[in-house]
Amino acid sequence: MHLEAVRTFAAVAEASQFQKAAADLSITQQAVSKRIAALERDLGVRLFTRTPRGAELTIDGQAFLPHARELLRVAERAVASVRTGRRPLRVDVIASRVAPSGLMRGFHHAHPEIDLDVVMLFDIETAVAAIRSGAIDASFRAVAQPGRPLPEDIESVRVLDEPLELLTGPAHALADVRSVTVAQLVGHRIWMPGIVPGTEWAAYYDDLVAEFGLTIEATGPNFGSDALLDTVADTPALATFMGGQTRLVWPAGHGLRRIPVTDPTPVYPHSLLWHRDNPHPALATLRAHLAATAAGHDAAGTWRPGWVVPS
Repeated sequence: MHLEAVRTFAAVAEASQFQKAAADLSITQQAVSKRIAALERDLGVRLFTRTPRGAELTIDGQAFLPHARELLRVAERAVASVRTGRRPLRVDVIASRVAPSGLMRGFHHAHPEIDLDVVMLFDIETAVAAIRSGAIDASFRAVAQPGRPLPEDIESVRVLDEPLELLTGPAHALADVRSVTVAQLVGHRIWMPGIVPGTEWAAYYDDLVAEFGLTIEATGPNFGSDALLDTVADTPALATFMGGQTRLVWPAGHGLRRIPVTDPTPVYPHSLLWHRDNPHPALATLRAHLAATAAGHDAAGTWRPGWVVPS
């Protein structure tokens, strides 16, 4: 079934005349007749009866008309879903509770008129492939890892240096300190089952361990943040790292502590990635918003891996 034939049928039904429908569609009356004849052959029924006053719908035509109109509405929605400037801006935030999700919430608060599709992709390779294919418009990632430069058509800009915090249970040896230096963490077990080899965050923590001699354990299955918080709360010997802007909620009885890390403060470098030829107008608005609201980068007393793209 050809969509233009359906559109022509709806126009004739509205106008009750082939000639007027032709004028409305800016085509010839002969073209209208050919499209209606082709549609009738496809459906195997007569749709109109010619009368001195024009064209009247048959019983079959009356039955088909609401479905034809719905087909045209669906087609319009399909086109709008991919038309630049009319479809939502699609952005990958990695996970729902991490800092990039908070950045997008701030953007939505500042620009509620912009429709958003927020997605959560696993790693930088998946995100870059999605950007290059047009599946998403932008992604928040740490770039670039050793030996993995970004493709030439992908651009990036640092938008947030997020300080790490130590998360402990109430019985941990460091639970009552107001802050902890990196040197004081040497010898303590830091459990992070969410570290997956080959990801950008694995590269970050590998360099953190190598730089300061820390002990980070990624053993065991990752059952999610709730299970991680339960284990840290109940195990005095374990702690974990969390981004300072990661949103966490735990039962009051857990008594968890979020402790700033200092001297130096390790920061996780979030960058926005996008395709240099992406024309979506809301992408420029997002970049301008992040530029206006981003905190300073490369501050004194902070640490990040040497492979991080300079701000």
